Amino acid sequence: MSQEPHDLVAPYALGALDDEERVEFERHLADCADCRAQLAELEEASTALAYAESAAPPPALRERILEAARAENGKVVQFPRRRWLLPATAAAAAAAAVVAIGVGLWASSLSRDLDRERSANAGYARAFQLLGGGAEVTQLADAEGGLLVAPDGEAALVVCGLQLAPKDKTYEAWVIEGETPRPAGLFRGGGGCPPVLLERKVRPGTQVAVTLERKGGATRPTGSIVVRSEAV
Repeated sequence: MSQEPHDLVAPYALGALDDEERVEFERHLADCADCRAQLAELEEASTALAYAESAAPPPALRERILEAARAENGKVVQFPRRRWLLPATAAAAAAAAVVAIGVGLWASSLSRDLDRERSANAGYARAFQLLGGGAEVTQLADAEGGLLVAPDGEAALVVCGLQLAPKDKTYEAWVIEGETPRPAGLFRGGGGCPPVLLERKVRPGTQVAVTLERKGGATRPTGSIVVRSEAV
């Protein structure tokens, strides 16, 4: 099997595996108590839907679903709560739909992870190109991304996922030597992982930070730090 066997419980329950995958998974199932337990839970849900009224989802599960919807910038519309008595055929379809939704959410999450990874790789590649290669990379402390510093002190930030700054604001980078922060460039953010070439050189042990400031920037930080790192 090309996939991790533990990830195939839902496809197996849906009958979505081909004959070879099904045989291999059933061989794995015989030796894996965790997968058997997951499969039993899916079968139990199907049985409950077939012979009883649908119960309200557990609060924790409901909240996780709502949070996932909000994370996708979706609107959650509240409908009146009703309890339905489902015939066996509809219940089986509903159980399959529940499994399919779970597989769909997993696939969507995987797709987003791959998109973030591609964006980060592109950001790092562009930063190395701007710095001429050979830069040392230090991971950021408060955000996804890194600080890249070339041997001559030229530096760039790769910051992933910063929201677009409001029209009257800007992100401002700072190079901090000792207790003295010095402006090192402005940028707007806006998603992805675009590299920001710093306007000051960065020495070993120097801190680099990013704050949200008024449009046009400031001479000293006034906003809270949203990104920080320290050159190695």
